[in-house]
Amino acid sequence: MKRMLDILCSFFGLVVLSPLLIPVMLLIWRQDRHSPLYIAPRVGKDGKIFKMFKLRSMVADADKTGVDSTSAGDLRITPIGHFVRKFKLDEFTQLWNVLKGDMSLVGPRPNVKRETDLYTNLEQGLLSVKPGITDFSSIVFSDEGDILKHSKDPDIDYNQLIRPWKSRLGLLYVKHQSVLLDYFLVLLTVVALFSREKALFRVSRLLKWLNAPADVIRVSKREDQLVPSPPPGASSAVTSRSAEWSSQYF
Repeated sequence: MKRMLDILCSFFGLVVLSPLLIPVMLLIWRQDRHSPLYIAPRVGKDGKIFKMFKLRSMVADADKTGVDSTSAGDLRITPIGHFVRKFKLDEFTQLWNVLKGDMSLVGPRPNVKRETDLYTNLEQGLLSVKPGITDFSSIVFSDEGDILKHSKDPDIDYNQLIRPWKSRLGLLYVKHQSVLLDYFLVLLTVVALFSREKALFRVSRLLKWLNAPADVIRVSKREDQLVPSPPPGASSAVTSRSAEWSSQYF
């Protein structure tokens, strides 16, 4: 049932959005004569690598800098890229991945291998399902670029401030996944485009309905400042993206 809905919705979405996506792709190509698509290797279900399609919002070869997390003030983002990111247009091309079967409409967001290599044993559960275009964390942390805007080390700050809660939200989805939950999350993703405040309120209500831990519900409201926290299954916050640090809790 989930796969059938993924196919129907992704095909319909690509057809409906093509009048918007094609002109934007031409504008991206025109600015520097490089491909308007960024084909990003990501880790999918069961740890398999797949190629995720995104509209390119950065300068060509931006990934060669070795920085995976992106702040709103990242100098690699092009003028058109800011527009693409503001309206989440780079996510729409991932409907092609959904149609292919690499992804689902709803599921934990796919990550780069450098990040999944740091996953705790508990976080490995995120790889038990297909990654998705949207989920709880896509709404709760839709301002990820702003969170990391003034960061001196976006990757470490991502691991300390965002990953702990993003992983917890993802694991909650894995535990409670259903067609009904997918429907609510897609609906709230649309609501978030017009009113993030209303979307966050509804997300917190939905999490309460799922009996989520109180601290997860509190963070989902995004009323408090984020502080360094350990990821699920770890006893301390991340201090290094190295095997030596991750071996403390593997």
